[in-house]
Amino acid sequence: MSPAAIGIGSAFLAFFIWGFLPLYLKLLGSLGSWEILAHRMVWSLLFLAGLLTVLKQWRWLKPTLRSRRLIVLSTVAALLLSANWITYIWAVNSGFIVNASLGYFINPLISVLLGFLFLQERMRSVQWLSVALAASGVFYLTISMGELPWIALVLGFSFGFYGLLRKQSVLNSPNGLTLETMILSLPALAYLLWLEADGSGAFLHSSFSQNLLMIGTGVITATPLLLFAHAAQRIPLATLGLLQYTAPSIQLLLGVFLYDEPFGGDRMIAFGLIWTALAIYSGEGLLRMRRRPKPAAASEAVIDARPV
Repeated sequence: MSPAAIGIGSAFLAFFIWGFLPLYLKLLGSLGSWEILAHRMVWSLLFLAGLLTVLKQWRWLKPTLRSRRLIVLSTVAALLLSANWITYIWAVNSGFIVNASLGYFINPLISVLLGFLFLQERMRSVQWLSVALAASGVFYLTISMGELPWIALVLGFSFGFYGLLRKQSVLNSPNGLTLETMILSLPALAYLLWLEADGSGAFLHSSFSQNLLMIGTGVITATPLLLFAHAAQRIPLATLGLLQYTAPSIQLLLGVFLYDEPFGGDRMIAFGLIWTALAIYSGEGLLRMRRRPKPAAASEAVIDARPV
């Protein structure tokens, strides 16, 4: 099997896992969102630490801990990641999967806009058109709903800024996430211990399957990330950017057809504007890749296009 085929398979599997993540989180719905978040942080760290130990890939940690800049970047990135995770967990278990999927549909365009604002990356006219169409969709949804689609905006912008910070780091994705979960796991572990002392903690006080699901949050978090990193080394970012729409598409279908979340005419119009924006943006990016076969610049692809 060719490296490209392996890369595409890895990407599909990563986005497939992310797409069906709501099913997993729903199984933990009896826990509070903050407790699920804390388990996800702690078990992700243990899973990644075990993996790096097996692979003997800890040499990066010592020089990293000496770099004040990397620690500050990683701390801010960790806070953005935790904001993204808690919003997503709450949205899924509160019946807003459709709104959450919208956040990951608009994330690539938010990333392009952030690249223009903070990295001085040039935006072409087609990209401006795509961003304007997506903004029109969000504006229409705001008017029709009578309130901002804040779940989608928090998810889109928190992950957009997270990707922006990750671009400033020399750490690869697995190492970067390991450091970020190290930072997050201290307060997360303290919170879980407090729940235990308070008598309201679920771990070891639930069924065997529920305990396994809590432990499994580490695997379900880190595995698609590793698959994504593997795919990113083998296929063009433009291709990866197109494949990433698999995850929010699955989430949207789950929300509408499995959990009966509303998706009426107003939402269809808003999503239609955003899907049109994504089609224009992605199509133009593919054309440029074919005409000029070389690695795509960050402004022509998705900046850290990982859903969580």
